[in-house]
Amino acid sequence: MVLLPEGFGLPPLPHLVGLLVAVAFVAAGIARRRPTVTDRHVVAFAPWMAVGSCLHVLYVVGGLPAAVRPLAGTPAVYLSVAAIAGATWLLIDVAAAGLDRSTDATPETKRVPAAIAAVGVIALLPVVATALAVGADAGSLTPRWPAIALVVSIGVGALAWVGLVRLVPRASVTGGVGALAVLGHALDAVSTAVGVDVLGFSERTPLSRLIMDGAAALPTAEALGVGWLFVLVKLTLVCGIVVLFVDYVEEDPTEGYLLLGFIAAVGLGPGAHNLLLFTVAGGA
Repeated sequence: MVLLPEGFGLPPLPHLVGLLVAVAFVAAGIARRRPTVTDRHVVAFAPWMAVGSCLHVLYVVGGLPAAVRPLAGTPAVYLSVAAIAGATWLLIDVAAAGLDRSTDATPETKRVPAAIAAVGVIALLPVVATALAVGADAGSLTPRWPAIALVVSIGVGALAWVGLVRLVPRASVTGGVGALAVLGHALDAVSTAVGVDVLGFSERTPLSRLIMDGAAALPTAEALGVGWLFVLVKLTLVCGIVVLFVDYVEEDPTEGYLLLGFIAAVGLGPGAHNLLLFTVAGGA
């Protein structure tokens, strides 16, 4: 358990059983239908990655009804969103297949990802709006530094991706999913650094704290803070992982894109969580 963040715990048994049943049904449906998986499909789930993390912010700030609150804790929120997003994917895929048979519509490989992303954005907007409303009611909205972190993250992530592709041209094989992984982890790293060094938040993940403790012991700590080392380590690791996935994506694109999409999610999700939490919970 030392590698798990503080607050990690299972929901009450009825909620847990319901979640597991829902995830099992959706997983069985996906396995039976075997919908097309391309890099476009995986990237389309980016809004859904943010939905889960932003729901968890509502959990943290007490913005959810008691009946559904256990579904947004850690790790229950991952199962909740996975079930909803997976069911959405299946419904859209079935609808697209029916449309393909009856019309000369846009090819499924373009239409389905666009629909998945659109529904994800529609699901995300009310979650973010509710969190902002909770922060406004509490008088704790502080969007300036989270906005700065977002802009810096995009710049740092873009530079890291461009640099990676130039240094290892074959990394481009991973396409949009590889870029999303780098950008997602840049968002997590930079937002965490801003939260710790500027806003006074503490890092909940033991391994991340260990890296920052190492930076705190360096002579640069007083001038640069402790978050810079975390950013450097995060970006180095994710770029290395993307390179390792090149052969996998070439040999088995479906599995390669899905697994690399998971890598992207564990960066983008926490990054989006940080930005929204810092915005609504106050800080420097």
